[in-house]
Amino acid sequence: MTDNTGRVAVVTGGSGGIGRACVERLAADGFSVLVHYSGAKDRAEETANALTRAGVPAIAVGGDVADEAAMVAVFDTAEKEFGGVDVVVHTAGIMPLAPIAQMDLDTFDRIQRTNVRGTFIVDQLAARRVREGGAIINFSTSVTRLQIPSYGPYAASKGAVEALTLILARELRGRDITVNAVAPGPTATPLFFEGKSQAVIDQIANANPMQRLGKPEDIAETVAFLAGPARWVNGQVLHTNGAMA
Repeated sequence: MTDNTGRVAVVTGGSGGIGRACVERLAADGFSVLVHYSGAKDRAEETANALTRAGVPAIAVGGDVADEAAMVAVFDTAEKEFGGVDVVVHTAGIMPLAPIAQMDLDTFDRIQRTNVRGTFIVDQLAARRVREGGAIINFSTSVTRLQIPSYGPYAASKGAVEALTLILARELRGRDITVNAVAPGPTATPLFFEGKSQAVIDQIANANPMQRLGKPEDIAETVAFLAGPARWVNGQVLHTNGAMA
């Protein structure tokens, strides 16, 4: 086990779903946590306040991940409130779906702005500010392997995230900072359930040899591993999907 007392984690998209599960798991492991949000201020503050009442230093801070000034402010706040940053977990992203032939370019550009530019900005700041012995954890998706129709623009953005992750790991040579990506499979979050019938949900769950959807806590388990004891895992994409792909 790794002693995380005094260590600080910034979790983007920490207001719900997988992000919130990561916040709660890292807090349980001893981290002070900055809960970043984009639009869900109430949920983020509720999460941070619950941790504070439980004795865990936590704060909620908003900002567009693709806005450099906003994200500089997030890192500034973490350093001011907690003294530094040791782990960055970048879960924030969007997933509009449509066949490639039908998606309008404005939606495509919005996906790339949030998922690619947002990852680049967060990773750049993390590379400059994360302390020695820290970890940068990006989020990809198992859809890059599954090749599901209608996911093309989203999968393309996550392919870019994987490329940034693998290269940044090599660029931080000598810093004792690991850089990895987690690629979840279908996970039981509000975003996943949106627009799907129960029959479709059951079909997706049964396609997995575990015969269930992933849970946010399953993904947070991998994040906790990368944030803590996994010092020899670096420059990797971990497909956390129960053998879906």
